Amino acid sequence: MAHRFDATARARARTAYETLEPMHVLCYFNPGLGAAQADTGLDAYAFYVGARGAPLGECVPSVVSAAFFNFSEGIVHPGWEAAKAVGLDQVAQRRDAMLAESLGSIYGDAADPATLTALADRFYAIAARAPMAGRTLASAWAHVPRPDDPAVALWHAVAILREWRGDGHIAVLVGATLDRLEAVVFHEARHPDPAVRKRGLGRRMSQLTRGWSDEQWDAAADGLVGRGLLSRSTDDTGKVTDTLTDAGAALYADIEEITDDSAAAAWADVDDFDDLMASTRPFVKAVIDAGVLPGTKK
Repeated sequence: MAHRFDATARARARTAYETLEPMHVLCYFNPGLGAAQADTGLDAYAFYVGARGAPLGECVPSVVSAAFFNFSEGIVHPGWEAAKAVGLDQVAQRRDAMLAESLGSIYGDAADPATLTALADRFYAIAARAPMAGRTLASAWAHVPRPDDPAVALWHAVAILREWRGDGHIAVLVGATLDRLEAVVFHEARHPDPAVRKRGLGRRMSQLTRGWSDEQWDAAADGLVGRGLLSRSTDDTGKVTDTLTDAGAALYADIEEITDDSAAAAWADVDDFDDLMASTRPFVKAVIDAGVLPGTKK
């Protein structure tokens, strides 16, 4: 496939993703979630679905599960109905209050509001220029009013761009004829080349957070084996390991490269890209160092 952007622009898109992702994920992994769920009367699934999907408005559940893609409809549909019953505006307000508290605790006095505001301004400007055709979830997030809290505003600007990339990634997965669960199994499979870095949650965490049973997971894995994309092995303890085949590794490389090429549209013409990433990294590092994200426990 002929790429639209060159390798430098694709590398920028990858750098932006790897730099900004931990800040975005904080909304869904932080110590304030329990209180937010209790205040809204929602369980963990429903609060996640409502907090992330609220910008989509009062749509039917299938729209939300389509936008989330790799989550089971079995958790998205009832979660969405529960969030709508509470009120999407109320869930969104509680989400932002939770973020303000979490980010305030993480950044402390070290975060200058003027600096946070200036960074948010830059990311909002980049998001405003990003083409939104086909980017359903990002388009919805782009129309959410800017939060008053500078730290939450920075998070929100980053969230627009993160969901924008995610929408493009989903389009690539659909083009690769992977369904919602196959995409998760494929992504969590071990790469045959240990030098290839893959960002994943692991099978158990992926199943827990996305609502897939062992039976569903194994059926999807068997389907990928039948397509020549995956191999499965069992050790003496009965543990099953999924590994990409050479064909699977080639498809994985194509998916990542095409996703980066699609995402490069937002970053290719950003003249101050390196300075912007450098200015943002201390705030992202503070989130990582807080030890609240998966794999960062103190």
